[in-house]
Amino acid sequence: MKAVKYILLMLMALLFALPAQAERIKDLADIEGVRGNALVGYGLVVGLNGTGDSSNSSPFTINSITAMLERFGVNVRPDISTMKPKNIAAVMVTSELPAFSRPGQQLDITVSSMGDAKSLRGGTLLITPLLAGDGQVYGVAQGALSVGGFSAEGQGGSAVKNHPTVGKIPNGARVERAAPRGLRSDQEKVTLTLREPDFTTISRMQAAINSQLGAGSAVAVDSGTIEVMNRSGNAVQLVAQLEQMTLITDRPATVVVDERTGTIVMGEEVKIDKVAVAHGNISVSVSENPEVSQPFAFAAGTTTTVDRTTLDVNEEKAQLVVLPRQVTLASLVSALNSVGATPSDLIAILQAIKAAGALHAELKVI
Repeated sequence: MKAVKYILLMLMALLFALPAQAERIKDLADIEGVRGNALVGYGLVVGLNGTGDSSNSSPFTINSITAMLERFGVNVRPDISTMKPKNIAAVMVTSELPAFSRPGQQLDITVSSMGDAKSLRGGTLLITPLLAGDGQVYGVAQGALSVGGFSAEGQGGSAVKNHPTVGKIPNGARVERAAPRGLRSDQEKVTLTLREPDFTTISRMQAAINSQLGAGSAVAVDSGTIEVMNRSGNAVQLVAQLEQMTLITDRPATVVVDERTGTIVMGEEVKIDKVAVAHGNISVSVSENPEVSQPFAFAAGTTTTVDRTTLDVNEEKAQLVVLPRQVTLASLVSALNSVGATPSDLIAILQAIKAAGALHAELKVI
C-alpha cells in the first residue's frame, strides 16, 4: 500500500513538473476574413398528425398558408375564417454558411416551431429561402424532419420526451449563392487574430513567424492582432504554413468560481502569499412547537393555542491554518484541502484571500 502511494506521489510530481507544451497557431488564432455566416428563413412544415399550430393562437400560420396556396393558383380567402391548420406549423429555419462555400454544396439545418405546435415529428419542410445578414438568398431548404422527441396526450394526461418542437434535416439545404470571399490568394498580407489576446503570446508568435519566414515578415499590431506579409504571392500556402507553426503561450492567472454549483477551476499560474485562514460555519435552527392550553374543569375560560419557539444557534469550531507561499498548483490545492472545507467554504476562503491581497490571480465569479 505504501508503495502504491509513493508511486502516485511520484506521478503527480512529474505531472506538475512537465514543461509547458507548444501549441499550434492554428489552435490559437483565426484568419481575418475566414468565417461562417448565419442564415435564417421562414417556412412551413406540413404533414403533422394533428400536432400543428392552432388558428386562434397562430394567425400568421393561416396567412402563410393562404399566400402559399395563392402562388399555386388556389383561392382560399373566402374560407380563411374556417381554416384549422392542425397538420401545419410555421417554423424558423437556421443554418451556417461556411467560408468559401460554393453553389451546390449541402448544409445541415435546424427547424424550430414559432407557434403553439405540440410536435414537429413526422413533418416535411416546404421549400424555404435562407437569407444572410445582407438580405440576399444564399440557400434553399426542404426535406423531412428528424425530431429526437415526441409528444402524446389523452383525456386524462400527456407525456413529452425531449424537445419535439425542434428538428434537424441533415444536408437539408443547398447553397445557391457563393459565400463572400474574405481571403484572396494575391492579397498583400494575412491578418491573424488571437482568440485570447495577450501581449506575451502575440510577441512570441511574432518571433516564431519571423524565425521561419524571415525578419520583418510579421508585425504585431496590438495584443490580439498580427499582420504577416504575403511575400510569396500565395496567401493560401502562407496560411497553411502559419497554421503549423508552434509556440509556448502565456496566460494570466485566473480562478473561476461558480457559486451555483460550487465549482472552482484554477490554472497552474495561481499563487498565494503566506496567509493564515480560520473558517467556521454558523447554523441557526428555528422550530415551532405550538401547545394547547386548556382551562380546568368548571373554570371560566376557553381553550387556546400557545406558541412555543425553540431557537438553536450552533457555531462550529474553526482551527487557524497557515497556508504557506505556494509555488505550484498541487501544493496550493493540498493547502486548501488541509482546511477541511467544502466547495462552498473554499469559495468563501478564496474570496477572503483575494480581499486580503494575498491571492495573485483574477477571481472570476460566473
